[in-house]
Formats: sequence, C-alpha cells, structure tokens
Amino acid sequence: MEEKINLEKKPTRSPALAGIFSAIFPGTGALYNGNYLKGILLIIVFAGLVSIQGRGGQPFVGLLLAGFYFFQIFDAVNEAKRISATSEIEAKTNLTIEAEVEASKPSGSISWGIILILLGGLFLLANFDVISYDSLIRFWPLFLVGIGLKLIIDHYSGEKK
Repeated sequence: MEEKINLEKKPTRSPALAGIFSAIFPGTGALYNGNYLKGILLIIVFAGLVSIQGRGGQPFVGLLLAGFYFFQIFDAVNEAKRISATSEIEAKTNLTIEAEVEASKPSGSISWGIILILLGGLFLLANFDVISYDSLIRFWPLFLVGIGLKLIIDHYSGEKK
C-alpha cells in the first residue's frame, strides 16, 4: 500500500548563522536548522564528552571531543546549505515534492540504534561504578571495529539487492 505525502517547504537558512550558533554552543546549529531531535542529541553527546574529560584517561578522549566539536559545526553549515538549496529549487519551479512511502516498509538502520544502546549502557554502568571509565576507554577501538564491520556488511548486502 502506497500513500503520497506532501513534504512541507522549509524556509531558507543561513549557513554562516548555523555555523556561529554551533561554534558558540554545540547542537544549537542543528536546532536553528529545525532538526530538534538531532540538536538535543548533539547537546547530550557534548555534555557526556565534557564530563568524561574530568576522569582522566587517554588523550583519545580529548581528541574525540575536539573532533565532535568541529564535526557538528560542519554538519550544521552543510545542512543549512542543503535546506537553502532545496528552498530555492522549490521557489523557482513552484513544484510540490511528493514522496511515495510504503506504509509496511520500515526505514532506517537498526545497527545504529543497537550501537547507541550499548554505548549508553556502558556509560551508565561506568556512572554507577560497576565498571571504571579507565577500563572502558581502553576498549574504544572496538567501536571502530564495529563500525567497520557494519560498513562491510552493508556493502555486501547492497550488492545482493
């Protein structure tokens, strides 16, 4: 069963303003772009990364915070550019974009949900001193291994379709 959905037109967004908001406080650029859930998640991740800094550990944690900070700025700027470009195209053509959506087909990837649940569980256990942050930080390369495995599996499952 297919149903047609009219996508609402988003107002243009300033990439410079999105970048400035993100530089002042991480996550606010996404909020400015209208991505409220993403903005809130970025703020929570930033708060978590800052709180981990006080616990010591490897320099990787500091590099992770710096990488996240710059990533969210670039992401907000690129999202604002995309929103503005889409708005300009819709204004020039006066077309309503229609998307056909199958109601029974789920969208998204379950892999990222599982990864976030596992990471959240580990950090929660560390907050209650069931495990220590030092031992948790030593195993950070496992996160990279998991992402690599997911990319390989996605690549080969895409070839079969």
